[in-house]
Amino acid sequence: MAKLVKLLLTLIKVLCIVVGVLFVVYFWNLDQKVLGWCYKQVNLMFDRKKVDLVF
Repeated sequence: MAKLVKLLLTLIKVLCIVVGVLFVVYFWNLDQKVLGWCYKQVNLMFDRKKVDLVF
């Protein structure tokens, strides 16, 4: 019985941590900020390449 209670408490702690992290990401809109940074990095890489113009 004690093992079951310990397992449930551990599960509740993990779920609370996951919900807390997801709330912080949602509240501060961090997913959009990370994607914005990624887009800038990708654009920097592709802006350096020469473009083959075909007429």
